Amino acid sequence: MYHRLTMENLTELKLLRDLYHYKTLGYTYFSDIKKPIITMEREMDLPSCLEELSLTAHQCSLCTLSNSRKQVVFGEGNPDADIMFVGEGPGAVEDETGRPFVGKSGQLLTKIIESTLDVKREDVYIANIVKCRPPLNRVPSKEEAQKCLPFLMKQIELVKPKIIITLGATSYQYLSGDYESAISKIRGEMIQFSHALLMPTFHPSFLLRNPSAKKYVFLDMQKVKALL
Repeated sequence: MYHRLTMENLTELKLLRDLYHYKTLGYTYFSDIKKPIITMEREMDLPSCLEELSLTAHQCSLCTLSNSRKQVVFGEGNPDADIMFVGEGPGAVEDETGRPFVGKSGQLLTKIIESTLDVKREDVYIANIVKCRPPLNRVPSKEEAQKCLPFLMKQIELVKPKIIITLGATSYQYLSGDYESAISKIRGEMIQFSHALLMPTFHPSFLLRNPSAKKYVFLDMQKVKALL
């Protein structure tokens, strides 16, 4: 049984997030550190299976999004998926159902997955930067994203996808740490991300507002399909 996440171990969770970030960059240790940066105690060492990690996320109250959420939207799909999609955060329908990408954007994402990649939705893994819905579907703040990122980093570690597809600028920026590149310029590029490739593309909600951009996502998915 894992301890409930509270503000008391927020600092430790932030440090854990940083360690996961360094791990994605290839670091394993720092030779000039005389003592451990943190002690990997049971209460802060995130579970090593998706089911227990989900239970821990459902207990999370590290940011104010926990005050307004109806459901924690942890993620779903094949735990051994080759492809992982990462969105921004849950919307209204997702907050009601507890499932990621099931509203209009999700319906479009499912079509993209099944018609362009020729795989079933349940064969990929789908998650978000934040697990709770930001009010009025606003962009999650950097603080909210940073508090939730350890869960996503652990999901990536456990699923071990070959390709991570970030949907929209927000998910790309918060996951990669690149806040300078415009999504219109960086989309479709394959970027090394630890043992996986990361590819940013447009968010389905953007495609609903700009149908002409669907052709670019089609090209991006063709690149992904060619690597599988």
